[in-house]
Amino acid sequence: MHCGLRACAFASDTQSAYVTINRTPKGWIMRDLKMPGERHPEKAHRADNAQPKKPDWIRVKAPVSEGYKKTRDILKTNKLVTVCEEAGCPNVGECWSQGHATMMIMGEICTRGCSFCNVATGRPDALDVFEPGRVAHAVETLGLNHVVITSVDRDDLDDGGAEHFAQTIRAIRHRSPDTTIEILTPDFLKCEPAALEKVVEARPDVFNHNLETVPGLYPGVRPGARYFHSLRLLQRVKELDPSMFTKSGIMVGLGEEAPQVRQVMDDMRSADVDFLTIGQYLQPTPKHHAVMRFVTPDEFRDYEKSAYGKGFLMVSATPLTRSSYHAGDDFARLRENRLKKLGLS
Repeated sequence: MHCGLRACAFASDTQSAYVTINRTPKGWIMRDLKMPGERHPEKAHRADNAQPKKPDWIRVKAPVSEGYKKTRDILKTNKLVTVCEEAGCPNVGECWSQGHATMMIMGEICTRGCSFCNVATGRPDALDVFEPGRVAHAVETLGLNHVVITSVDRDDLDDGGAEHFAQTIRAIRHRSPDTTIEILTPDFLKCEPAALEKVVEARPDVFNHNLETVPGLYPGVRPGARYFHSLRLLQRVKELDPSMFTKSGIMVGLGEEAPQVRQVMDDMRSADVDFLTIGQYLQPTPKHHAVMRFVTPDEFRDYEKSAYGKGFLMVSATPLTRSSYHAGDDFARLRENRLKKLGLS
């Protein structure tokens, strides 16, 4: 999956019982994606990693509000997949109760198998040509001021799904012209440069692509990706459209050291990234990458202070921070901070 579909709490409680059919050398088999062993076949033979008890600052309440149920029903009616469910985000109750959801396009099956991620791995289905219209309809029905659109990795597609992203952006613009659009994209690692250009030309308001962790941990955490390719992707977005806001994030608690995190901040600033998110990694199943430690709220505050000192326009660094958490409010602040920096407010 692409960078950003974070493995979080409630993973086993919020997944939908998707069933898919995969072809193997022995024939066609059914996979129940609600079962971790079948959801992550690439992890099935790994040794279990102990899941440490979460500290008090990580715990959140289960989703039960009427607003949550209304958002869930609208998404289900439009047959839409959300990263909120697929990655088991701990903030799903809070966000859905306010009518906010991060929609995941191009299916629920990813072509990569990152060790931190709870999105299913396998052979994806063909793209649904009607999906951009359904996403736009849901955005309009929910009355969203700001929407986040993400996706699985689609290394099976020549353009990595770039045109599908562009079509979704255009469909939302048509149905909800006042809605601001944030995208959280794959790395388009195996694509021609024109793929990224196609997405930027559709003019999302925020282009987000997560680095996820420090470069030294990539082989174990994000083996299908390349740190400097992802960094260059963010830099290229700014070269194509200097006015576009760029955003990236990392998880902590995977085994990184504080100086490495600050070096990633410097790397992001060298690529002119505007907005940084830092959140605690949470292990969805024993087969996933272990939580090496829980980073304290005080350490998150130190990271936030350092990041602002390095010149980021916007920083969100808390244990429960996720790429799209409070995205609408943060976008408003991001835009205001740029105007202040330019002396226009």
